[in-house]
Amino acid sequence: MAETPFVFPIRVYYEDTDAAGIVYYANYLKFAERARAEMLRAAGLGSRLLAEEAGIAFAVRRCAVEYLAPARLDDLLEIRTRVRSMRGATLEAEQVVVREGREIARLDVTLACIGRGGRPARLPSTVVRALSAPVVPA
Repeated sequence: MAETPFVFPIRVYYEDTDAAGIVYYANYLKFAERARAEMLRAAGLGSRLLAEEAGIAFAVRRCAVEYLAPARLDDLLEIRTRVRSMRGATLEAEQVVVREGREIARLDVTLACIGRGGRPARLPSTVVRALSAPVVPA
C-alpha cells in the first residue's frame, strides 16, 4: 500500500460542536467519511461511478476510534487517510485527525465492498490498482 497518506482539510464549524465548543465525538466519524469519499474521488473512484459502473459500494464493517485531544470551534484539521490492506471484499484504513501537526484522534476502519444486492463483493482490480498508489488531492 502507499505510505503517503491522502490529506483532507476540514474546518470545525459551530454545527460540529457541543455546547462547550468542542467537537461532538460522533462528528469525527463524519469527518473520516468525507475524507475517505474524497480519497476515492481523487483516485478516480467517485461513489456514483463505483455504484453505476462497477456495481459496488463500501459499507463500514468496523470502526475503532481513539480520542487523544479535543478539537474546537474554528480549528483547521487534517484527516490523513492511509489504506493499510485490501483483500477479498475488505479494505482496511487508518485515519488520523491532526491539528497543527498534533494527532488528536485515530480511527481504524474496515470497509466491506458490497454489490448491488447488498452482499459482499470482491474488490475490483481497478479499485485495488487505484488505491495501491499514492492518491493526491485534486
